[in-house]
Amino acid sequence: MPFESLSEKLQMSLRRITGRGRLNENDIDEMMKEVRLSLLEADVNYKVVKMFVNEVKEKALGEKIMKSLTPGDQVVKIVHDELKKLMGDEEAKINYSTSGLSTIMLVGLQGGGKTTHCGKLASYLRKKDAKRPLLIAGDIYRPAAIDQLCQVGKQLGIEVYQEGTNKKVVDIVENGIKYAKKMNNDLVIIDTAGRLHIDEALMNELDQIEKKIHPNEILLTIDAMMGQDAINVITTFNEKLPITGCILTKMDGDTRGGAALSVRYLTNIPIKFIGVGEKLDQIEVFHPDRMADRILGMGDVVSLIEKATENIDEDEAMKIMEKIQKGTYNYNDFLKQLKWLKRMGSMKSLLSMIPGLGSKLKDLDIDDKQFTNIEVIISSMTPKERKNPDLVAKSPSRRNRICKGSGRSYQEVNALTRKFDDMKNSLKQMAGMDPEKMGPNARPPMPTQKARKGKGKGRGDFRIR
Repeated sequence: MPFESLSEKLQMSLRRITGRGRLNENDIDEMMKEVRLSLLEADVNYKVVKMFVNEVKEKALGEKIMKSLTPGDQVVKIVHDELKKLMGDEEAKINYSTSGLSTIMLVGLQGGGKTTHCGKLASYLRKKDAKRPLLIAGDIYRPAAIDQLCQVGKQLGIEVYQEGTNKKVVDIVENGIKYAKKMNNDLVIIDTAGRLHIDEALMNELDQIEKKIHPNEILLTIDAMMGQDAINVITTFNEKLPITGCILTKMDGDTRGGAALSVRYLTNIPIKFIGVGEKLDQIEVFHPDRMADRILGMGDVVSLIEKATENIDEDEAMKIMEKIQKGTYNYNDFLKQLKWLKRMGSMKSLLSMIPGLGSKLKDLDIDDKQFTNIEVIISSMTPKERKNPDLVAKSPSRRNRICKGSGRSYQEVNALTRKFDDMKNSLKQMAGMDPEKMGPNARPPMPTQKARKGKGKGRGDFRIR
């Protein structure tokens, strides 16, 4: 989860004042000392920290806040609003051409993830904005850069225009744009060369491309793990090129998040996207308000719903719900739901979007490989067994065969069949509940007698090791 360490420390600082009926200046000072330290440890620029702390403190000490019935909650809201303002207030959208072909140029240092994010961005904009993208291979210096982009394009089903390494980059880009117009593409994304450090030759080449094609967007890819150095890189690039936005990569790694909280304030350049994993669909629009929610442990229900909408087939989901109600839910349905979950991202990242769960996940060991183990076991069943779970549940010999076919232990296969039965019964009971008749204090349905008997050893969760 992005900002995991910062999120935990900020929440601890704010927890001291929430729910209290009265606050005084000393309470605010103590809280702000902890907030200041949390931000500095997260590698947020000291100028940004100073501005942020002063703004929050000034508003928190206002007469209206101090005399309110819930001053602690009001201060949390102030911190939230200031975090959101720090990161840019609202989503910064892509600037498309009003007519004809739009061009996006990705720039950055070597190792920042430009080539991969060319593909990620093209795939995202094809899906979200119904664009017809073409990728142009403009990095002729890094070994295998063209091959890497071609492989990315092949995986995504997006064409890559390339002319090898013997022509001038400006000519390749210009020819690529002509080709895009000929093929009726409405979006071109250009992969450019990077260096291990900024040098004059690199910047001159990028400047030539920019002057020749006048791109709608010049997006700078920045490794989020760079910390304070990220600001220096952004500033230097922006002095030479009209940078329109940033893509922060590796936001899923062990990053302290300082760059994301410093970029907009220090450079006035918006963060437009964040890379949240290695897979080609793991890119997200950067929403300052949602990120502020996640940092303060308020969850991100909107993003969670968006992920579900993108990855779950509504008609299929309705069919599965009907099968649950009829009691005909089977392993094929379960396998389908597992694949939907895997497409949505890691389980830990999904749970972190649920309000109140973020801070509780730090020490929780959630191994997504367990889903793969479950898939392997189910795939080792015959079509008849997948359609009729009772066949497996009632036959030790079938479970033994599945165990040998999947390479998993007999205990794992046994646990899956038992827990599947429990889950099936619980889902059926929940599906039968009438929301209209449930009051605010309604309790979930009690488990069946069979499920209650299974609450012993090895039945506590749905984990397959």
